[in-house]
Amino acid sequence: MSASLDDLPLRDDLRGQIPYGAPQASLPVTLNVNENTHPVPEDVADDILDAIAQALRDINRYPDREFTGLREGFADYLGHGLQAEQIWAGNGSNEVLHHLLQAFAGPGRTAFGFTPTYSMYPLLTGATGATYVSGTRGEDFTLTASDAAEQIDRAQPDVVFLCAPNNPTGTPLRLDVIEAVYEASRGIVIVDEAYQEFAPRDEPSALTLLPGRERLVVSRTMSKAFAFAGARVGYLAADPAVIDALRLVRLPYHLSALTQAAATAALRHAPTMLGMVDDIVAQRDRISATLSALGYSPYESWSNFVLFGGVKDPQATWRGLYDRGILVRDVGLPHTLRVSAGSEDESTAFLEALASL
Repeated sequence: MSASLDDLPLRDDLRGQIPYGAPQASLPVTLNVNENTHPVPEDVADDILDAIAQALRDINRYPDREFTGLREGFADYLGHGLQAEQIWAGNGSNEVLHHLLQAFAGPGRTAFGFTPTYSMYPLLTGATGATYVSGTRGEDFTLTASDAAEQIDRAQPDVVFLCAPNNPTGTPLRLDVIEAVYEASRGIVIVDEAYQEFAPRDEPSALTLLPGRERLVVSRTMSKAFAFAGARVGYLAADPAVIDALRLVRLPYHLSALTQAAATAALRHAPTMLGMVDDIVAQRDRISATLSALGYSPYESWSNFVLFGGVKDPQATWRGLYDRGILVRDVGLPHTLRVSAGSEDESTAFLEALASL
């Protein structure tokens, strides 16, 4: 007879916790986890396979623990005068965020996020023994510089999470809010730009704020715009001193040689990989417009998904879509559902199924 969690000497603060995870189901159309549903172009995939094959020849050796080539690739991709010594990477952006919390949070410290936001922030915080503090947003999920700064000034957390654009709402975050939060804070300020590539091209990134702000960190991922979710590669840009701090907590050789080879090859094809972004943005905007025509209330989104309100019974609507082969996400916000922007055919299937309910 197998044991249960109650039979194990589990940490008290982990008892009763629920693991992170969205529903998984083999349905024809899965639009629930903000993946890029477009496949990697064949010529890019071939180059990545060649790079992996080359790395396999030395797989008996440990990988470059400083992942120098990959950091140079990220610095070149991000631009803004960034150098390799300002870049860090990990197995998905969650590991990168975990490294930051291990270095700057931990027992007796606090991390702060403006609710609703990415549900992994409190889970990652708790895993390091730190306390998570929830702030508030406006009714439309926006943040103003004055309100955000006032909340930070009261809480004085050791780590601040700013999701830009926000997940699960898609809400834009203006640079004046980031600046105000930084000035009000004494700790590390993390701007999570996992969906930045889907924002309007003329909107500046928080990367422009890095010079002179040694406590500011900007994190990114290859999972979304780069269609690289299965490879698990996240990264950040910050002051070199922050990178030195992360070396203290990372596991030895945490990025495999195969991961480094695949990601470096993908970065060489950044324009091709990002060529699908415009298509995704077009489907996102099409979904928003059609939802409005159907009587729902889509929120402004700078991401690759749309949160929409006006759903009388989210669970019943979710089940109705599921029964029609469409998987979307109930993120727990009252009278809302969230849908990722897929291909044209996937988006059409979702919209037609929703209209048929």
